Amino acid sequence: MAAVPPPPPPAPTVEVVVVYPPRLPPLGGEAAFSAVQIGPQILKQTPRLDQALETTPGVSLFRRTTSLSANPTTQGVSLRAIAGSGAGRALVTLDGAPVNDPFGGWVIWTALPSEGLDGATIVRGAGAGPYGAGALTGVIALHERGAGEGLAALDVSAGERNSYRAAVSGGAPGLLVTASAETTDGYTPVRGPAAGAADQPLTLQDQSVALRAQHDFDGVQAAARVGVFQERRGAGLVGARSKADGTSETLTLARPAASGVGGWRLQAWARTSDLINTSVAVAPDRATTTPANNEFSTPAQGYGLNAALQGQWGQASWEAGSDARWAIGTEHEQFRFVNGAFTMGRDAGGRTFVGGVYLEGAYDQAPWIVTGGVRLDRWTSTDAQRHEFVLATGATTLNSSAPDASGTVPTGRIGVRYALTPDLWLRGAAYAGFRAPTLNELHRPFRVGNDITEANPLLKPEELYGIEAGLGGDKLVHWQATLFYNQLNDPITNVTIGTGPGTFPVAGFVPAGGTLRQRRNAGEIDAWGVEGDASGDIVTALSWRAAFAYTHARVDGGSSAPQLTGLRPAQTPEWTVTGGLDWQALEKLTLSAQVRYVSAQFDDDQNLRRLPPGAELNARAAWSLGPGQEVYVAVDNLANANISTGKTADFVDSYSEPRTFRVGFAYRR
Repeated sequence: MAAVPPPPPPAPTVEVVVVYPPRLPPLGGEAAFSAVQIGPQILKQTPRLDQALETTPGVSLFRRTTSLSANPTTQGVSLRAIAGSGAGRALVTLDGAPVNDPFGGWVIWTALPSEGLDGATIVRGAGAGPYGAGALTGVIALHERGAGEGLAALDVSAGERNSYRAAVSGGAPGLLVTASAETTDGYTPVRGPAAGAADQPLTLQDQSVALRAQHDFDGVQAAARVGVFQERRGAGLVGARSKADGTSETLTLARPAASGVGGWRLQAWARTSDLINTSVAVAPDRATTTPANNEFSTPAQGYGLNAALQGQWGQASWEAGSDARWAIGTEHEQFRFVNGAFTMGRDAGGRTFVGGVYLEGAYDQAPWIVTGGVRLDRWTSTDAQRHEFVLATGATTLNSSAPDASGTVPTGRIGVRYALTPDLWLRGAAYAGFRAPTLNELHRPFRVGNDITEANPLLKPEELYGIEAGLGGDKLVHWQATLFYNQLNDPITNVTIGTGPGTFPVAGFVPAGGTLRQRRNAGEIDAWGVEGDASGDIVTALSWRAAFAYTHARVDGGSSAPQLTGLRPAQTPEWTVTGGLDWQALEKLTLSAQVRYVSAQFDDDQNLRRLPPGAELNARAAWSLGPGQEVYVAVDNLANANISTGKTADFVDSYSEPRTFRVGFAYRR
C-alpha cells in the first residue's frame, strides 16, 4: 500500500499591522452621558460627513443645507436644536485637535472626507471636563483611520448635473494619506415662479489632502499630521460666490498605559484659513443683481496646546490636564457700490484667547458608573479694530476700537449610571459649559441678498446649564431615551433692529425688502426636550434604526431684546426624526434607505419667515464584487421633495437639492 503523502503546509498567515493615531483611552464615564456612535457603515453609505452626523437627531447645521451647497459661514454645527448658530455651538475635534475654523467657528466639512475616518462619538450636553470651551451643546469627536499597508478606502462616483467625486485613503504602517476632490454644476435654490434671471446654480469645486506620519520611540508614540483644503462655491445669485482655503498641522506625543487607563499626552496644533465672500443686492423682480460687498480676504490663524495625564486610584480612574487656544484674524472688504464701482473699504479684526485647566474622574464598578469633572477657563478678547475709509482717497471715515475684555469661567459636569439589570440601565447628568464669541461674530459684518447683519465687538461668552435623565436597554434591541432641560444664558443672536428702505448708523443704507440685524447677547433661551434612538435586526439579513429629538425652546429677551420674549429661536425645529433600513436582499445585493424629517422652523429671530416641515428620503443599492468592494447606485431626495432652506424678507424661498442619481464604486478594508 502506497504511503499517504503528508498534507500540504497551511497557507502562511499575513499579519495585518494597523497603526492608530496616538490616543489615551477614555476613562469609562462617557456611558453616563447621552453619547451616540457613528460607525463605518453610516460613513460608507453617506460619504458627506455632515450628512452622516445628521442621522443623529439634534445634530444640525445652522441652516437646512449641507456642505453640498452651504456657504462656509453657515456650516457651524450645534446639538439638541437649542438654537442654531453660524459659528456652531458644538466643538468638533479630530483625535483631540479642534477643527473649528479659527475665524468663524464653522467647520469646512469638505476638508474631512469620511473615507479617512473610522467613526465619530457624539456627546450631547455641555462638554466641560477634557473637551474645554466651545463644547457648549456637546462635542463631536472624530476618529481618524488607522494606517495600514496599501489601500484602505476608495470611493469614486458620478451623478447628475456634472457631479463627480473621488476620495481615497491608504498608505503603510505609520503613514496615512487621505485625499478627496469634487466638482458639481449644482442646482438652483430659488425655483418656480419666484425665480428670475438673477438666480443661478450653487456650484462647488473642492479639494483636500492630509498626511499623517507616526513612529513609536521606545513606547512614546509620536505623530505629525498636515492637511490642506480649498473649496470654491457659487452662491446661487449672479455675482455672488465664496472661496475658502486653509491648512492644519498637528503634532502629538503620547505614552498610553500598557493596558487600561493611564499614561500621558501632549499635543500642539495650528490652523490657518482665508475666506473670500462676495454678496449682491437683488432687484425686486429678481431680474438683476448689483454688487454689495467684496470680502476679498479674511486671513486667520489659530493655534493651541493641550496636555493630559491619566492614572488610577483603586477602582477609580482620573485625568488632569490643560489646554489653550489663540486666534487672530482680520477681514478686508470693499463695500458701498456706486456708479459701477466700490467706493469704501473696511478692515476689521482682533485677537481672542481661551485656556483652562481641568480634573476629571470616573468610577466604573458594576452596577455603578459615576463620573465628574471641573474646569476653570480664562478668556480674553483684545486688539479690536474697525477701520473704514474712502477707496479713492484713503480718507478715514470710521476708526473705532472696543476695550479689551476678559473673564474667568468655572464649569463642570457630573454623571451617574446604574444597571438595573444586565440589560437595563438608568442614568442622570448635570453640566455647565461656555463658548466665547468668535472673531467673526465680534468683528465681521455680512450681507445675504438685501439682509445686512452687523458685528458687535462687545459680545460676552455664552453659558449653558443643564440637567438630564435617561433610560436604556439592550435585551431585544438597543435603545435609549433621554429627557433634558437646558438654559442658555447670553445667547449670541442676530437681532433685528430695522427694515429697509432706510439709512442706519454704521450699517448705512438698507434697501427695500431688506432687514438690518446685529449680533447681540439676547437674554436667555430655555429649552426642554426628549431624544431617543433604537436599533436592531428584524431578521439576520434585515437591520433597522430609528431616532427622534423633540426640543421646546423659547427666548426670554430680558432688557436686551424684549421683543424676542416668548418666540422660538431662529433655525430651531421642534422635531427631528431619522430612520434607516439595511437589507441583504441577495448574497451580493444590499439595499439601504435613510429618511430624515424636520418640523417647521423660522429663518429669522422675529418668527416671521416660517420654513415649512420637510422630509428627505435617500436610497442606495450596492452589488458586492468581492471583500470590501462594491458598485452602487444611490438616489438622494428620492421623492424630489421641495424642502425650504431659507426665506427672504419678501418671502422668496430657497430649496434644497432636488432628486439626484449617483453611481459609483466603493472599497473599504
